[in-house]
Amino acid sequence: MDEPIPVTRAVDHGTAKLMPDIDRDRAWLLTVDGAPQSYVDLDEPTHLEFEYTRRLGHVLDTVAAPGRALDVLHLGGGALTLPRYVAATRPGSRQDVVDADRALLSLVGEYLPVPEDADVALHGADARAWLEAAAPDSADILIADVFGGSRVPAHLTTLAYARAAERVLRADGVYLANLADAAPFAFLRSQLATFSAVFEELALIAEPGVLRGRRFGNAVLVASHRPLDTAALARRTAADAFPARVEHGPALREFTGAVEPVRDEDAVASPEPPAGAFGIG
Repeated sequence: MDEPIPVTRAVDHGTAKLMPDIDRDRAWLLTVDGAPQSYVDLDEPTHLEFEYTRRLGHVLDTVAAPGRALDVLHLGGGALTLPRYVAATRPGSRQDVVDADRALLSLVGEYLPVPEDADVALHGADARAWLEAAAPDSADILIADVFGGSRVPAHLTTLAYARAAERVLRADGVYLANLADAAPFAFLRSQLATFSAVFEELALIAEPGVLRGRRFGNAVLVASHRPLDTAALARRTAADAFPARVEHGPALREFTGAVEPVRDEDAVASPEPPAGAFGIG
């Protein structure tokens, strides 16, 4: 059997590379302009390599009864790691993936297609434009993992965007977002303030060193109208190979402080990561 070889292709928003993992037979790393975007094991779709995807996986595992099919909207596609995870852990789920980079979606569909029995539809579109045109009350879960390069685009950080997300979610739906920041956490706090203006329940999942301001890193924001099972989530994240902490309630409100929600006219992209923050060896 021939060894898999790397694939490099110009896509709409940079240069994408698919690199095989020499330690796993059918596993691939996707980078865009050198920044790691996704890791996929085609033989083991429940394997989540990146720390933040593992934390998103923990949320997905605890938001509904095990195995229950869900309607999931993914903003940001990458190599479709989480759609594959949902298809494997919650068979029968209906999933839509929205990504502005049509050429990247094409590349992933060509080299890393999802299983034929997975109900996953791919859409080349801007995430916010899709949200604002989508049917209300049409999703159980909304996962936002959208980065322009290594930054969350400004128009996906605002109160109007949060309201658009809330409109698409069902009454008991849950919003998840992959964010990145470092002390003094101006961006992260602004997002907590923005989403707390729309949703009653919030939680934040991050590695303790990030929360203590020791380094730049990812944080997963969870928002809903219904109470979150933060105890179950905390157990899972603490026991993970990459332990994380779940902040919620008064501690999270104290962390957020008196920051105001972000208006469209004031929006800025998330901060540029320091050199090497998400580099690959």
